[in-house]
Amino acid sequence: MPRTRVHNLFVSLDGYAAGDHVALDAPIGDAGRLFAGFDGRFIHGIGGVDAPVTLDRALTSTWAQGIGAEIMGRRKFGPQTGPWTDDGWQGWWDDEPPFHTPVFVMTHHPRPPIEFANGTSFHFVDGSAQEVLTVAQETAGDLDVRLGGGPSTIRQFLDADLVDIMHVVILPIVLGRGVSPWEGLTGVEDRFTVESVASPSGRIHQFWNRKV
Repeated sequence: MPRTRVHNLFVSLDGYAAGDHVALDAPIGDAGRLFAGFDGRFIHGIGGVDAPVTLDRALTSTWAQGIGAEIMGRRKFGPQTGPWTDDGWQGWWDDEPPFHTPVFVMTHHPRPPIEFANGTSFHFVDGSAQEVLTVAQETAGDLDVRLGGGPSTIRQFLDADLVDIMHVVILPIVLGRGVSPWEGLTGVEDRFTVESVASPSGRIHQFWNRKV
């Protein structure tokens, strides 16, 4: 059965996965330290990357394996709120978004899709977590759907019990404030088996698999 997966969810020691305020120069708000040292070259695998294969990099490389579609919240696509304006914005990734699949952006303001030559296309959809997941699953076919974030979107899918696998990365930093994927989800861990492995970098990688 195709699964709904979360990958590389970076979380601080005090439980935050993004900052409060997203801006053009701050894609995850004032929580940029979460991604210090993240090597995005490995998200599509270890092949062709001229760098040592560390534990952190190897686990990062599972991001793209077997994925047929992504779902993300609007704040992951851009800092805008309200009705869309004709400002030419195509996402944080310029002309080379890394997804290479259809991406469904959850928004209360649908708009025409944006397509890129590398196979990425952004589709702007309104609906509940279950409704959007159904559309993404139909598009992905036999492949899995990646839930890309941000943390409030992941929390919405966890609350609806729609997540099968999570790769959570706990970093040895304290943010003090921000957006938590866990808020209001007391006992959510009871739905999963959780395995952890510590990296020499100080990160703790957790793998949450839905209990059968």
